[in-house]
Amino acid sequence: MSHASFAPSRLGSRHSSQLLRVATYNIHKGVRGVGPRKRLEIHNLGLGIEALDADLVCLQEVRLFHHGEARRFARTHLGWPELGQAEFLAPDGYDVAYRTNAVTRQGEHGNALLSRWPIGEVGHHDVSDHAFEQRGLLHVPVQWQGVEVHAVVAHFGLIHSSRVRQVERLAEFIAAEVPAGAPLLVAGDFNDWGEKLDGPFADAGLTRARDGSDRAHRTFPSRVPVFALDRVYTRGLRCESATVPRGAGWARMSDHLPLLVELRLD
Repeated sequence: MSHASFAPSRLGSRHSSQLLRVATYNIHKGVRGVGPRKRLEIHNLGLGIEALDADLVCLQEVRLFHHGEARRFARTHLGWPELGQAEFLAPDGYDVAYRTNAVTRQGEHGNALLSRWPIGEVGHHDVSDHAFEQRGLLHVPVQWQGVEVHAVVAHFGLIHSSRVRQVERLAEFIAAEVPAGAPLLVAGDFNDWGEKLDGPFADAGLTRARDGSDRAHRTFPSRVPVFALDRVYTRGLRCESATVPRGAGWARMSDHLPLLVELRLD
């Protein structure tokens, strides 16, 4: 039975208006487990995302619809939401951008951005490297404190050579679609198990957001995190803090933990 069991408090006090608070989170399509133990976590995820208190929430593995899961969870306690998951998860007053990356037999999934600040025209760019993985970039300009910040939400492939080519395609997309010198962040699940993408991102003019400590900010797997797969890369913004929320509630909701960073204009 699905039930909202996560009761988080807000992570930190209300942040400075000079800091852009950004979260990235792979939500595993709002469902955990397999077979008869499969459970719906989308309602708990809504509570968790609200607790992050982020200006921008960059989400991966988000569903607009899935007919099989909707039937499976229709009679559970809270049920499969009628809204798409991005709309359902957005805190009150947030703008929502969503685009599909992958289409499957009974549904689809993609990337989303939830924004406390007004957004502009939403763009999408296919960066699939082969027929077995459908991958895309979600591009959203955000009006923050009188400045246009460009946010790109990404979910890269499972093969290292594919990921390198996806960084190259990302760089081409940025050159074509993002004004030179505009503040830019690229957030998502990069599947970079071997920590090999910082160099290609640097070649593209993007720096990994770190808080100056030696902490790796590991996010996967959520129960015992070993790998820092979820990251934010920036241009024209510097990182003031980085946090990975921990605890049984977070570990339950997805196979990833969220990463939360606070950024300041350079």
